[in-house]
Amino acid sequence: MNEAGPRYCDVSLPVPVDRAFTYELPLILSHRVQTGARVWVPFGARRLTGVVVRMHDEAPEQATREVLSLIDEEPVLDAELLALARWIAGYYCAPLGEVLKGMLPLGGEMRRTTQYSLTAAGRDLARRISVTPVKDAAAATLTLLEERARPAEYLASKVPGVKVVLRKLIKRGWVVAETQQKERDQLRGAAERLSVEFVRRAEPDTKLPKGQRELLAFLELHPGPHNVAQLGRILKNASEAARALARRELVRVETELPVIASGFERPAPVLNAYQQQAFDAIRQAIEANAFQVFLLQGVTGSGKTEVYLRAIEAALALGKNALLLVPEIALTPAVAGQFFHRFGKQVAILHSAFGDAERAEQWRRIRNGQARVVVGTRSGVFAPVQNLGLVIVDEEHDGSYKQQETPRYHGRDVALIRAREAGAVAVLGSATPSIETRFNAESGKYSLLQLPERIAQRPMPEVEIVDMRAEFLDTKKQATFSRKLLDEMRQRLERSEQTMLLLNRRGFSSFMVCRACGERLQCENCSVVLTHHRRDRRMLCHYCGYAEKVPSACPKCGSDYIQFLGAGSERVEDELHQFLPTARIARLDRDTAAGKGAYERILRSFRNGDIDILVGTQMIAKGHDIPNVTLVGVVLADIGLSIPDFRAAERSFQLLTQAAGRAGRGDTRGRVIVQSLNPDHYAVRFAAEQDYAGFYKKEIEFRKWLRYPPFAALSNVLVRAEKQEEALRLASELGRVLAPPPPGVRVMGPAEAPLLRLKNEFRYQILLKAARRGLLRQVLDDLRSYAERQKWNPTALVIDVDPISIA
Repeated sequence: MNEAGPRYCDVSLPVPVDRAFTYELPLILSHRVQTGARVWVPFGARRLTGVVVRMHDEAPEQATREVLSLIDEEPVLDAELLALARWIAGYYCAPLGEVLKGMLPLGGEMRRTTQYSLTAAGRDLARRISVTPVKDAAAATLTLLEERARPAEYLASKVPGVKVVLRKLIKRGWVVAETQQKERDQLRGAAERLSVEFVRRAEPDTKLPKGQRELLAFLELHPGPHNVAQLGRILKNASEAARALARRELVRVETELPVIASGFERPAPVLNAYQQQAFDAIRQAIEANAFQVFLLQGVTGSGKTEVYLRAIEAALALGKNALLLVPEIALTPAVAGQFFHRFGKQVAILHSAFGDAERAEQWRRIRNGQARVVVGTRSGVFAPVQNLGLVIVDEEHDGSYKQQETPRYHGRDVALIRAREAGAVAVLGSATPSIETRFNAESGKYSLLQLPERIAQRPMPEVEIVDMRAEFLDTKKQATFSRKLLDEMRQRLERSEQTMLLLNRRGFSSFMVCRACGERLQCENCSVVLTHHRRDRRMLCHYCGYAEKVPSACPKCGSDYIQFLGAGSERVEDELHQFLPTARIARLDRDTAAGKGAYERILRSFRNGDIDILVGTQMIAKGHDIPNVTLVGVVLADIGLSIPDFRAAERSFQLLTQAAGRAGRGDTRGRVIVQSLNPDHYAVRFAAEQDYAGFYKKEIEFRKWLRYPPFAALSNVLVRAEKQEEALRLASELGRVLAPPPPGVRVMGPAEAPLLRLKNEFRYQILLKAARRGLLRQVLDDLRSYAERQKWNPTALVIDVDPISIA
């Protein structure tokens, strides 16, 4: 390294190309840029944010471009997180740049604007047309840009349809677009989410405007944090004054977290014998300062969360920090309420419900050591927690831990790697562990801790299966609800108790069919039928979002004899109003919870007793502890069993067991009614009996017989293209590359993917099984190398390592 500092840096960019790009460092930056910091660099005609992964003086053979600017004076990723990113990129066959992009929720720190200006040719043209009357949008745009460069927002306000016009002008070489990046004011944000606190008085010679003087005096007289929006009701322009004072470092402005805490302000309960035994084992492992994995398997309502809280307290007492992952955004508010009550401002929340600026604020709090307890969803595994001593993965079996886009990592498995590298203790919690996790516990790789009974010795709910085939024979009509389920719901209404109804399917009807010609309304972009959403008056694709108006006649033959078949959660809600007109009914699914805060509002109303019956999809089945719920009804238990996937039975068993576990968490014993067209299926039967051991024994035999995980390493290789002929050609090429298959590797395919067309792309897949993971890794590397040599489109090859679904 020379005295002027390194001349070059390798930058990993968020593009689907698995390599770093070398840039030259300007002299002014050569001493300031560090590995793990973000830089702003040119990339083709664009400018991108990348992460520096290496500094050196090795001049590349090709010409290099200069780094435009340094975003971080201090690295945002330390050596530990960079090593984790490299492991993810290697294990999951993903470009390092896309992994690093997913690790950094800091987009809210930067503000990007696009400026449009004229080229020399464009300026000549603008001068020529300036002497003629403006006749079209292109001429108007050129005239505006002749004066000076303009942002897109300004042009849009002056010229209708300017986006299309700009694309044409850029293509002809008359206009250029330049993206500029500036640091966003970190104090910007809605006043409702900001708190302000007094720090110090202004210097005697400092002159402050009246509004700032009044606010500073008020804060000095009233110590502690104050909500900025509430201050605005008593002090004029309090929001602007608070931000101005914060820039002078006279007050402290922080983002408040929107957390539901009501209902959790209760003293810590006394642990029962099983909880105490589990906590003691975890605490001893934390004290030993060595990596160890525990599977905490407890029936629903057994108090796993209290064990988590005690374990975190033990880690904090030893000077260590903790990370808790929850499976999906829906669980975070409930969990956060308990953790904020126990740990106060030491808690940071990381999940996608927050805006960019809020996530960036939480990320900085963790990195600066202000937050020692981190609660997050899947991407929370990348939180920059220092001195990590405890990693907890709640509901470790949940499929939402697996990302379905590049990089296709599994949050649970990445959490285990992170704990291993940090020498921390990992706790995997679930009432229904994944087959692989329980197998690891059985084989001694993990330590098994069990909570076999509910807290306060509450009984498990009584479960009854209703055979809907027999119900049809008795009533001679196709019904959504059995007579038994309706009777049980009426009893709950009479006793002012609450009910949960699960149907894991959105919409009103599953599809529309013409009774004259058999036509079904298909998505234009995917090979699926459209789902009828009656309240929104549209037919909707649940994969790509394509929508059409509900037809009044068959679009193919014009017949009026169209029929809507199949039931979704919207239909269940509608029929309940007919059968139980006095009941207060609400629905919780992706449609009703789409607005910000909608999920929390619905749950709060249900928890407060303002709702008698809550209908929903799997969102209602997990993590909710509402004592007055004494009845859970599963409208159709068989929905997931017909999916062509080796995990179908496991997912159905887990969902049914979790849903049943919502009943009877108070003083009254719960009851569960499971309606099924296939009541003899072992997943339904064992879920009704709450018998995980029996299900595991049956399922593990099936996996061993067919060589599915955990008895084989699995990968799903997908090729995709907009034209079916192109996708088929690429799949055939991979088939030839894999023929004959390497020893120890089984190749199934190529074949059409279960969804042949998805989001306007045709897809073919090859399923690879290997006895050893090393063999599979070599085959996948060979496939990636082949695609690169053949100059395939970087997005044409998709590799899903350890897929949770092959359907």
